[in-house]
Amino acid sequence: MIKQAIIPLAGLGTRMLPLTSVIPKELLPINGKPNLEYILDECLEAGIKQFIFIISNKKKNIKKYFYNDKFYLKAIKKLKDKRLENEFRKIKKYRKMIKFVFQNKPKGTGDAVLKCKNLIKGNFFLMLLPDDLIIKKNCTKEMVKLYKKTKGSIIATKKVPKKTVSRWGILSLKNKKKNYFKITDVVEKPKIKDANSNYAIIGRYILSKKIMKEIKLLKPGQGKEIHITDAIKNLIYKNEKFYGNIFKGKYLDCGTLNGYINSSIEISKD
Repeated sequence: MIKQAIIPLAGLGTRMLPLTSVIPKELLPINGKPNLEYILDECLEAGIKQFIFIISNKKKNIKKYFYNDKFYLKAIKKLKDKRLENEFRKIKKYRKMIKFVFQNKPKGTGDAVLKCKNLIKGNFFLMLLPDDLIIKKNCTKEMVKLYKKTKGSIIATKKVPKKTVSRWGILSLKNKKKNYFKITDVVEKPKIKDANSNYAIIGRYILSKKIMKEIKLLKPGQGKEIHITDAIKNLIYKNEKFYGNIFKGKYLDCGTLNGYINSSIEISKD
């Protein structure tokens, strides 16, 4: 069973400036609730018991959000507000499940994951990118179900317009079923003519702990960063099983200002 989730949060959120000059993008409210809490709730519903947050010294406000007891106790005593009491109770529940790891130099998602190596207990773990929200259906639940069926690594995926494949990590596939397929390759931002499909990677992964050893072998790639997709590609070439989960929910991109605004509108419709 998948019990642990890694959530990389050390990015500077430059695409969301000026908002992120004062508040981490993961704490920006979407319909009255921080982006990050949607991710946590999705995981809890799918049976996750522990979260590993990767933050940097510049993102310490994320840790403070879960450890701001003095503020809550003083406000609750003064205001006698039941809603605030419930929020504080919920935050304390989250806090018991969170461990913090620091990545102070932006060396990529692969490097971030490697920093969690000593905290991973099982053979497989979940990784979620908080820029990607999936609403209406629980994508993590679907992925855990597919993992149980295949005993392999799982990547969330959706079809994107062919003209946009150069913006995404694109999967090559075989043995396609209704809601999943076997992954035979991963190409980061291919040219349209070079893309073997238009199934794009969305920020949800169930990965084998073997990926840690693979990350260690990597040299910095584009942007002088260690990319998790390079480690995934190498494991696929070594015949490790990877499957694409064609999720049923609605994808929302929270990593840009326009996407953030649109996400608030979409979630408020529910």
